[in-house]
Amino acid sequence: MTEKFDVIVIGSGPAGYVAAIRCGQLGLKTACVEKGELGGTCLNIGCIPSKALLHSSDLYYQLEHHFPDHGVQAGHIAFDFDKMMNRKKEVVKGFTQGVGALFQKNKVVHLKGTGILKSPTIVSVNGTDFEASSIILATGSEPIRLPFLPIDEKRIVTSTGALALESIPQKMIVVGAGAIGVELGSVYSRLGSNVTFVEFLPKICPTMDEVISKNLQQILEKQGMTFHLNSKVVAADGTRLTVEKEGQKMEMEANVVLCSIGRRPYTTGLGLENVGITPNEKGFIPINGRFQTKIPNIFAIGDIIDGPMLAHKAFEEGVAVAELIAGGSPIIEYMAIPNVVYTNPEVAAVGLTEAEAKAMGLNVKTGSFPFKINSRAKCTGETEGMVKIVADGITDRILGVHILGAHASEIIAEGVVAIEKKMTSLELGNAPHAHPTFSEAVKEAALAVHGRPIHR
Repeated sequence: MTEKFDVIVIGSGPAGYVAAIRCGQLGLKTACVEKGELGGTCLNIGCIPSKALLHSSDLYYQLEHHFPDHGVQAGHIAFDFDKMMNRKKEVVKGFTQGVGALFQKNKVVHLKGTGILKSPTIVSVNGTDFEASSIILATGSEPIRLPFLPIDEKRIVTSTGALALESIPQKMIVVGAGAIGVELGSVYSRLGSNVTFVEFLPKICPTMDEVISKNLQQILEKQGMTFHLNSKVVAADGTRLTVEKEGQKMEMEANVVLCSIGRRPYTTGLGLENVGITPNEKGFIPINGRFQTKIPNIFAIGDIIDGPMLAHKAFEEGVAVAELIAGGSPIIEYMAIPNVVYTNPEVAAVGLTEAEAKAMGLNVKTGSFPFKINSRAKCTGETEGMVKIVADGITDRILGVHILGAHASEIIAEGVVAIEKKMTSLELGNAPHAHPTFSEAVKEAALAVHGRPIHR
C-alpha cells in the first residue's frame, strides 16, 4: 500500500528544508526527499563552507597585514590548511545534523534517495512510490560549465572543487568575477595564491551599483588580485587558457582553474516530462504568483524558478509556499531581498541600483557617505568603502541601499527593513543611531540625499 503524505518536498536545500519544516509546523504530514546530504548545495558545498574558509583565511590575512597597525605583534605567522579544511567540514557537519534534528522536531520524514515524478500525485524514491496531495519541487541549481573546459574538480574546478583543494595553488585563474568567483578567489589570494580573474563583462560583480563595483575592484587589486575585464576564455589545453581581450589573444596558465560563470537550474532526472512540465529556455520552471506550475498541486521554489539564486530568497519562498498550501496568503517583497558578497570588505545591497532606477524612468536622488570618516571605522581601522542610498526624487521613498565596507552583510538589514516598510530617506536619516557604530554611515548617507550630512 502506497504511503500518503499531505506534502512531499523534493530537495532539502534552503528552499526545500524550510518548506518541509514550515509544512510540519502547520500540521501537514510532510516528507522531504534528498539523495545527498541534508541542506543541499548551500550547507554542504556552497554558502556555509565558503564562509567558513573566508573567515579562516581572513583571520590569517588580518594577522599578517593589519594587526601590527593596532600594536599587536606576532612571531612566526603560519597557517595549517588541512586544519582550516577540517574545521570547515565540522561546521558543515553541524549544520546538516541540525537540519535532521529540525526534521525530527517537526515530524518531517526524510526519504533518502532520488525523487522522480511519476504522476501529479506520485513521487518514486529509489523505486518505492509515495503519494502526496501537494508536491514541492526544490532541487536547486548546479554550476554552469564551459564545453571546452573539462571539470575534474582537482585542477579544473567548479566552486565544489575549490572548496576541497588539497593544497594552496601557486597560481589560480578564476573564470568569472561574480560573487562566487571573487569570494573563492579571495580565500586563496589571502593564503598566498597569485589569483587572476577573467570576466566577460566590463565590471566585476555585475549586479552591483557601478560605483560600488569599481571601488571593490580597486580594493581587491590592492590586495594583490588581477582582473581582465571584457575578456573571455576561447580555448583551453588543461589549465592553459587562451583568453581573448579587445580582439587580442593571450595565453594564461595556472595550477588551478576555477570556472565560476554562474549557475543553472538543476532538474535532471526529476521526471518533469511525466507530468507535462517543461522548463523555459533558461531552464527555469514556469510558475504563477502562487508558485504553482502548470499542474496546480505541484509547486516550484528556489533556484529552479526565475530570480536571484540566493539562499535567503529560497528561505522566504519555502515559508510562503507552505503557508499557501495550508490556506494562507503570504506576500514576499522581492525588492527587499538583499544580496551580499563576502569579500573583505564585504559588499551588500538591497533594492535598485542608481542605473536600474534611472532605466525605469524614475526621478532619482542619491546620497553617500564614506567609511573613512565614520568614527567606529576609524577606531577599528576598517575605513575602506562607503554607503550609497538611492531614493525617489519626488516621493523620497528609498529605492536602494548599497554598502561596501566592514560588516556590510549585517548592516544591510537596516536597508532591508527600510525598503520593506517603504521608508523615506529622511525618515531613515532622522532615526537615532548608536555612536560610534558603522551603521551611522547609513544615517549620514540618508541625510546626504538631502544635502545635509552632519559629519561631512
